[in-house]
Amino acid sequence: MAAMFVSNKDETIPLFKNPVLEYFSHIHPATPVVVYGPVVLVMLWLAVTSTSVLATIGVFLAGVLMWTFTEYSIHRFAFHIHPKSERGKRIHFLVHGIHHDYPRDSTRLVMPLLVSVPLATLFYFAFYAIMWPHHYAMFAGFVFGYVSYDTIHYATHHWPMKSRAARFIKEYHMKHHYVDDNTAYGVSNPLWDYVFNTVPEWVRTRKAKKRAAPPV
Repeated sequence: MAAMFVSNKDETIPLFKNPVLEYFSHIHPATPVVVYGPVVLVMLWLAVTSTSVLATIGVFLAGVLMWTFTEYSIHRFAFHIHPKSERGKRIHFLVHGIHHDYPRDSTRLVMPLLVSVPLATLFYFAFYAIMWPHHYAMFAGFVFGYVSYDTIHYATHHWPMKSRAARFIKEYHMKHHYVDDNTAYGVSNPLWDYVFNTVPEWVRTRKAKKRAAPPV
């Protein structure tokens, strides 16, 4: 079921009594690009000098793919859990519930650095432990995927989407908010929704109608 309360204004509400936590719960949408863009470039340079151009390209693309799976998994299994305890409900609201209640809050549409930096650090050392010396390219692809996700997420809520693919992604995510929040967990793309059968019914119906329509 979709959220019972939804604000359609670009407005924000306080989450924390602590002014430091409250300040860092807001973030400019360009921050991930500014902070992590140079990280991606440095990682790619280290990858090429440590391995090869061909290996870097292949592992980078694998890193992007891994991000899309991570994006889907976190959105479905962490952001859309249904806790029963009051503490659990409070944590869920802080993590994702507020986004469904205030989906146009432009200061909380991308992940705060207090969350993304520790997570990025953990993933970097995980890739280092498992994939050295290819961890540079894997991390570069993973972070590039993350930055793309944050940018696309902000765009679906605030930018005009003109191309056919962009309009579909916007509709796909908006209907997750306003029609059915139990499907369409992919934000930057619907790949894993198809893999795990969480594609919305409206997408299936539309495709079925197109297949059934007589050729022009």
